[in-house]
Amino acid sequence: MVRSAQKIIGIYETFREDMASRKENAKSANRVLRISQLDALELNKALEQLVWSQFTQCFHGFKPGLLARFEPEVKACLWLFLWRFTIYSKNATVGQSVLNTQYKNDFSPNLRYQPPSKNQKIWYAVCTIGGRWLEERCYDLFRNHHLASFGKVKQCVNFVVGLLKLGGLINFLIFLQRGKFATLTERLLGIHSVFCKPQNIREVGFEYMNRELLWHGFAEFLIFLLPLISVQKLKAKLSSWCIPLTGAPNSDNTLATSGKECSLCGEWPTMPHTIGCEHIFCYFCAKSSFLFDMYFTCPKCGTEVHSLQPLKSGIEMSEVNAL
Repeated sequence: MVRSAQKIIGIYETFREDMASRKENAKSANRVLRISQLDALELNKALEQLVWSQFTQCFHGFKPGLLARFEPEVKACLWLFLWRFTIYSKNATVGQSVLNTQYKNDFSPNLRYQPPSKNQKIWYAVCTIGGRWLEERCYDLFRNHHLASFGKVKQCVNFVVGLLKLGGLINFLIFLQRGKFATLTERLLGIHSVFCKPQNIREVGFEYMNRELLWHGFAEFLIFLLPLISVQKLKAKLSSWCIPLTGAPNSDNTLATSGKECSLCGEWPTMPHTIGCEHIFCYFCAKSSFLFDMYFTCPKCGTEVHSLQPLKSGIEMSEVNAL
């Protein structure tokens, strides 16, 4: 009886440890990563820019500057429209919906999911949409009025904006450490991002990743190395190595017979010059090659350029007479 009781207790202990480990894994799997929260913010900004660009294109044929006077109000109306059909109705922004996350009421004592209250949603619109509208409108107001009475008000507004920016910076540093409340508005209202559905543990194929990283590194190495290789010089070097294997050229391969064509372009040499070997080059071909590569060598025999000299007139005339 004692042994059976010990076995039952041991089974119960292992079962409880297994359940605790599963709960810990579920919590770690349901945790929203910092990068996901930042991606949601960037997606929201991209959507706002896209909506505003599409809206301004509707007034493309009208008088320029038609929306300039009422731009802050028009933007506020558009952002209110987006807020109504995203956060107010679905408890998530567009970026959060794409990433399968949504806002949760952090002030709720219930451990289960509790959506943000109506007051939190309204205050979210006031802090985000109303704050941006007030900042833009105050900027236009102070820019158009240079009276002395606006000096103190402008200083107070700048001081408040500076405090808010400082608070946003401190909140962002805390967010990087703890991974909760990506913006100052979320921290003040007590709402944070959670997953809509429990996330499955992703299985990463490291073999595929290693192969991709290997080929990516090899491609970057080639992109860095290929511009440093002189293909022309390499070709000349290989041809110079192959000359002893193929044997000596025919006896008629003299300066006169090689003067019929340029060793680079293969055409009749214009202003024929030599580089110190028995082959003939056009002046422009040899000069451009030498300017491109100071270690330019003859592509047929591999001789390095010692000096670019014009072809002697006697040899040139004999070649013309031979033709």
